[in-house]
Amino acid sequence: MRLEADLAAHMGAPAGILCQSGWAANTGLLQALARPGMPVYIDMLAHMSLWEGARCAGATLHRFRHDDVAHLRSRISETGPGIILVDSVYSTDGSVCALVETADVAEEFGCVLVVDESHSLGTHGPRGEGMVFELGLTGRVHFRTASLSKAFAGRAGFIASCDEGFTAHFKMGSHPAVFSSTLLPHDIAGLAETLSVVREDTWRRPRLHEISARIREELTAAGLDLNGSRSHILALVAGDERQTMTLRDNLEQHGVFGSVFCPPATPRTRSLVRLSLHTALTDTQINHLISTCLRCYKPTPPNTL
Repeated sequence: MRLEADLAAHMGAPAGILCQSGWAANTGLLQALARPGMPVYIDMLAHMSLWEGARCAGATLHRFRHDDVAHLRSRISETGPGIILVDSVYSTDGSVCALVETADVAEEFGCVLVVDESHSLGTHGPRGEGMVFELGLTGRVHFRTASLSKAFAGRAGFIASCDEGFTAHFKMGSHPAVFSSTLLPHDIAGLAETLSVVREDTWRRPRLHEISARIREELTAAGLDLNGSRSHILALVAGDERQTMTLRDNLEQHGVFGSVFCPPATPRTRSLVRLSLHTALTDTQINHLISTCLRCYKPTPPNTL
């Protein structure tokens, strides 16, 4: 398919596979890639679709502390080589993976490295190629996946593969590829046009990073804990579900709209409202967002019981 080839070339990969969604990409990839009992090392904050894919494959999951490369190394030392699963930008708190160091560990132990780039494809890299490309790691990351519902604003998923031969294996053996309907022509056409915008509108990425940095800096300087965000995703941890709904309602009353994350997406006492920043925000809107967050967001002290 032309779009598969274009997306793969955009990301600097030998081959690519379009999927029905980011969930289908991750679950299908792990179901096709892993085997029963195979060690799979997964960051505690990696997207649930990666966890689900490994479980469907019957792999043995070994979680490691969030973005803790030393802990990852110790876990592999105990159990042996396998598959490492991380996100480039973590969807719940906007933190960024130590990708170079993670790739070093993968090479040291002979592991397959899978990076979910759902929240960095389009927003990172000179022309939106993603964070792996931006860091010069395309030859060191075996598989990259992405939901095309983020920067691409569509309904699809994508796998960038290091091996052209894997494509046929995936399409004949992956359950989402075999048992679910494929994308429709209007989906393909919309994504193709979006790829052109992502590549050509190069002013958008510096503007997004400028907006994100300013909001993070001003909120942090005012004493708000943004839970390690280093991206365009901001997490306002409110506490339990009731507190989070109250925060969501207060923000919306002032015209600021975020997404609620609560169990099973978060621990019971760490529900949050996620703000996803975008390039179209004006300076007036940025000022309003900052003042609204300072007015409405009163972080709950952590439960030490």
